[in-house]
Amino acid sequence: MDFTSPVFWVALLQIIWIDLLLSGDNAVVIALACRSLPEKQRKWGILLGAGAAVGLRILFALAVSFLLGVPFLKVLGAVLLFWIAIKLVTEGEGGEHHVEGSDSLWKAVRTIAIADAVMSLDNVVAIAAAARGHAELFIFGLLLTIPLIVFGSQIILKLIARFPILIWFGAALLGWIAGEMLVGDKVVLEFMQGYSAGLVDVVLDPEDPVGLKAAALPHYVASVFGAIFVISFGLLVKNRRSATTAGSH
Repeated sequence: MDFTSPVFWVALLQIIWIDLLLSGDNAVVIALACRSLPEKQRKWGILLGAGAAVGLRILFALAVSFLLGVPFLKVLGAVLLFWIAIKLVTEGEGGEHHVEGSDSLWKAVRTIAIADAVMSLDNVVAIAAAARGHAELFIFGLLLTIPLIVFGSQIILKLIARFPILIWFGAALLGWIAGEMLVGDKVVLEFMQGYSAGLVDVVLDPEDPVGLKAAALPHYVASVFGAIFVISFGLLVKNRRSATTAGSH
């Protein structure tokens, strides 16, 4: 690659910008999953979570074209992300969990790995598109996510400790992403196109196995619905638990 070429530097800046935008999602998941760990284990949770995120991106990079076209894959991913968001927002209410350290650490890492697996697919697609077929730029984009996720998670953890309400904003963000993912599935897009052509836009990209994307209105409606669903369901679970606890006293 010609390092003096403007194309190289434009692509490099695009990848850095994409990483800054997309790594925030993973940092939020890691911070939420690690917030109830003992102080000594939080760094391990963050490092292992960041490693899982990058490892999954590498695996998806090898089969991204195939995975994008798998029917119901994003539907399943959206359901998993809804479950994770609600689980994270309803766990640990009223204080930290006092359970075995190793068990807590691996539970946190497992939660992070599942969420990263769901979200990494779109992240890989964005980085691959910006790299324009140049492997060195793609690898750089993957490696750059490590410090961004690690430091981003630490900052978010400190903010959550000071402002617990941010837990709900983080859960709403995951719900928003799940809503986006739901209307990005191949089968859902084809159903929407059959119902009304105006609900989808045609993607003129020969490398895109789906060839469709949700139009602006259904895209944002699904995202807002996802965020509202997570917050509403989380509050419902929290209130029921509070009522059960009050009734047992």
